[in-house]
Amino acid sequence: MKAVLIDPEHQLKWSEVPDPALKPGYVIIQVKAAGVNRADLLQAAGKYPPPPGWPEWPGLECAGIIEQAAPDSRWKIGDRVCALLGGGGYAEKALVPEGMVMPLPAGCSFTEAACLPEVYTTAMLNLVRLGELKKGETVFIQAGASGLGIAAIQIARLIGAKVVTTVGSPDKAEAAKKIGADVVINRKTEAVDEVLQQNPIDLALDCAGGVLLGKCLNAMNPGGRWILVATLGGETTEIPLRVLLKKHLKVIGSTLRSRSDAEKSEILKQLVELVWPQVEKGTVRPVINAVFPMEKAAEAHQVLAQQKNIGKVVLTLP
Repeated sequence: MKAVLIDPEHQLKWSEVPDPALKPGYVIIQVKAAGVNRADLLQAAGKYPPPPGWPEWPGLECAGIIEQAAPDSRWKIGDRVCALLGGGGYAEKALVPEGMVMPLPAGCSFTEAACLPEVYTTAMLNLVRLGELKKGETVFIQAGASGLGIAAIQIARLIGAKVVTTVGSPDKAEAAKKIGADVVINRKTEAVDEVLQQNPIDLALDCAGGVLLGKCLNAMNPGGRWILVATLGGETTEIPLRVLLKKHLKVIGSTLRSRSDAEKSEILKQLVELVWPQVEKGTVRPVINAVFPMEKAAEAHQVLAQQKNIGKVVLTLP
């Protein structure tokens, strides 16, 4: 089969690799589409290796058809599925633990379904399981026009929370409002911390970190939870410790990729229960910015690198 390998110069190459071999508790998926995530760019740059046991090539999510499964598997050959991966989605085939595979939602294309596993699972993990977001609370979501931002806004709206989000351009602001954000902050023209003071928050889903994190803690309500999932805005900040004490705040670091397959499988069950019916109704739907053939993965990465995308970028195979 072929997969997208990363060469010593960090270039992406569509290359021949060995076919995966089926093993107990796993299935093999014939990949039809794979979502592109910012973690893939970090991996291509040599900064984010896959967890042990996963392929060396990128790809945290895919959609396709079950090609091989054990006779006693809950999955059958020909089933249309999508899956969360530790890596290896940029390929013609993927070997995946059974528990990390989900049915394709009714009416959902492979291209759409490839957008669901990574960002919607990340949103579920951090908003619901760790953040315990409740109806009537206010959530602050960084990068509201990104794949994760859009998924998080949609899930927060399902819960009944008020959503405050950041974007980097007027067209992204319009997109975030259309998805359901109540307050949209253009981080390039407005002071984020000042707007948050007018909209005190109970929970933050932060992919940026940096100086802004510490500046915004004052805008949290008592008992607030700030969840950091990436450091795109910088790896250091200055935290006002007295604010943490007075308001009983929690600052939580969280990544999905490093969690065990068993824990990911539990989150996926919750995702299918809560979100899949909404996807099938059309009330939740991924926003797709661009679609590229799998062998054009390098071009797809450039869309994310230039921060021009509203929603997801997807790689497809015939």
